[in-house]
Amino acid sequence: MTDIGEKAPMPRSSFWLSLFAGEAGRVRLGTITLLRWLAVAGQLAAIVIVHFGLDYRLPLLPCLIAIAASVALNIVSVILWPQSRRLPDAETTLHIAFDQLQLAFLLYYTGGLENPFALLFIAPATIAASSLNLRNTLALGFFAFSLITLLAVFHHPLPWDGDAPFSMPQLYLAGLWIALVFGLGFTTIVSFRVASEATRMSAALAATQIVLAREEKLAALGSLAAAAAHELGTPLGTIAIVARELARDLPQEGAQAEDARLLIAEVERCRKILSEIAHHDEADDEGPLSRSPLAVLLDDLAQPFRGSAVDVRVEAEGDDPPIVRRSPELRHALTSLIENACDFAQSEVAISASWDDRNIRIAIEDDGPGFAPGIMQRLGEPYVTSRPGRSAPRDEDLGPAEPHATHEGMGLGFFIAKTLLARTGAALNYFNRTGGGAAIHLVWPRGTIDGV
Repeated sequence: MTDIGEKAPMPRSSFWLSLFAGEAGRVRLGTITLLRWLAVAGQLAAIVIVHFGLDYRLPLLPCLIAIAASVALNIVSVILWPQSRRLPDAETTLHIAFDQLQLAFLLYYTGGLENPFALLFIAPATIAASSLNLRNTLALGFFAFSLITLLAVFHHPLPWDGDAPFSMPQLYLAGLWIALVFGLGFTTIVSFRVASEATRMSAALAATQIVLAREEKLAALGSLAAAAAHELGTPLGTIAIVARELARDLPQEGAQAEDARLLIAEVERCRKILSEIAHHDEADDEGPLSRSPLAVLLDDLAQPFRGSAVDVRVEAEGDDPPIVRRSPELRHALTSLIENACDFAQSEVAISASWDDRNIRIAIEDDGPGFAPGIMQRLGEPYVTSRPGRSAPRDEDLGPAEPHATHEGMGLGFFIAKTLLARTGAALNYFNRTGGGAAIHLVWPRGTIDGV
């Protein structure tokens, strides 16, 4: 049991495929333009200070040509496109590659890696890692690595005071190259990891908000139905009075009298239906069906998954079984866990419940392959999944899942189930059984799900 897949209508792409696909349009053109203007201002300031202030002779013409190229690209971008335009990943990659090439051109004429400003190679790589997909990030990282390597070998001397050119020992230059390469790689990995985590959490939050919005719509429909029942009560009462007067004035025998009696009966039926709608919420919250013994609840939740190749057993131990509230959070979370166990079980899923004066415990265990070691520490995070299960995607309106049909989990089910269980006060523990298979143990303090 390695995945609890959320059955939301979302693309079923794996985590690594999503990293390569990326999220197009995450960077505005105005952001790239602003960063390039800042780079141009910094480069001009450095040239003026070094050449005129410190009196180190720089090759001004090549340096000014490189800066003019950045200025020209910014001007063209401002004229041709709105600054609010979000760039596709390919265009963002080209912009960042141009900035890397422009920086390498400047460093080539000003000492290569001996120039302290070679450290600025990390800036474009950081921007790429935080805004592009893995494929483009790797391409720009390799491009930066190639430029750094070329600059370590081919470059003009570093402008220096006196006739003798400044020359670093080759060993020290090799150390600079290694430091830049490692710094570039480390910064890229950290930035990409942080950005991808933020993207995944945002997507998970959006999926949760969609589910909550659906529940809110259902609640709004219930309120609308109750309001309609209240408003329709008056006209139905008027119709009932008129129908009784007609039935009294008409002859007792005949087709018209029969129609009048039928009209009265249908009006009463409508009023009964509207009364049930108006009091539906109260019945759900306070009626006898809103609470049930724990074993009965587990048996009801396991029932849709029976009748397949997997034997689903429910056992309860203890006297005086607790009467628990059948809250939507509890039912949805337990259903997800049971469904996941059935997905990956070989032949059997055991659901056991026990209780004492302090705690209520539920264990869901299967005889499947167990949790994959690589995701044990990350279970409960969104989009943590390993392989597809065996139950088809199921919607509450479509009935139970078809056994042995395949689907690819999204990894949101455990995330949502764990969140819902936390809202009920449960402590969740999951592990691989010694004899094989996975186990999930839940513990509630007495009074949390069985309180009045």
